Amino acid sequence: MAEHQAARYAGYTSSRLPVTLVYAEAIASRYEALVAEHKIKKWSRKKKEALIEGDWKRISELCSRKKT
Repeated sequence: MAEHQAARYAGYTSSRLPVTLVYAEAIASRYEALVAEHKIKKWSRKKKEALIEGDWKRISELCSRKKT
């Protein structure tokens, strides 16, 4: 977070400061974390908002809605 706030690296967040951490999860390995991040980045805005709110029921509904 500190590196993002300091804009140490050029990229997406450096031009959108300040940034705020809205969701965090402990994950066993760096590889698994990258896989999880990639998966979440593909989600819709509504699904990401439900994740931030911890609304797992809504996430499930949004998942099943897409499949039908």
